[in-house]
Amino acid sequence: MLERKLTNDYIRGLIDGEGTFTFTTSRNYAGIKIKVPAFQLRMHIRDLDLVEGVRDHLGLKSKVYTYHHPGKDGANRGPYAMLIVREIGNLKNTIIPFFYNKLAGHKATQFREWLENIRDDPMVPKTYDILYRLHENGYYAKNPKFD
Repeated sequence: MLERKLTNDYIRGLIDGEGTFTFTTSRNYAGIKIKVPAFQLRMHIRDLDLVEGVRDHLGLKSKVYTYHHPGKDGANRGPYAMLIVREIGNLKNTIIPFFYNKLAGHKATQFREWLENIRDDPMVPKTYDILYRLHENGYYAKNPKFD
């Protein structure tokens, strides 16, 4: 249970340090390898409540996964709690508007490059092009959903 209510600014700061805008790989129905845009927050298992709090604050139904992956290098890593958002509707209606023009430094660059790669990477299914087109046409800038 979280000790305090999360704010939009707190979550953006947390993501600036601990989150990532990335791609996951999978196979489509024809068995062809594809890349799916994803937002990810991964933290040590001791912060499971915080990761769940971020999910709940954003109104997402996504599962928070817990796992232990020691790695191939023999390092003793602890278990993790991870929120990963890949669903096009959640990316389009929640994740992108929440972070759009509200990040600074490297994370802002990573976010912009992620949007551009959604358009440019031939392994990303064309159904995800809507995410970049809304950005390119100024939709997110003109219609801020979150303060």
